[in-house]
Amino acid sequence: MVSYAPLWQTMKEKGITTYTLIEKYNIQSKTIYNLKHNKNITTATLETLCDILECTPNDVLTFDK
Repeated sequence: MVSYAPLWQTMKEKGITTYTLIEKYNIQSKTIYNLKHNKNITTATLETLCDILECTPNDVLTFDK
């Protein structure tokens, strides 16, 4: 199962809120919903988040059994 727990910590460290992702970076609110509920996102979205946060995929998600 995918967990986006690292994303929230990375965002906190970088001072970026979900509001910022939506308003400044045009991330769809549905995508934010999917992240909050550990649902699937596209690799393009993962790449966008990594670009915004200047991080790697490991800073955004983990795979839990």
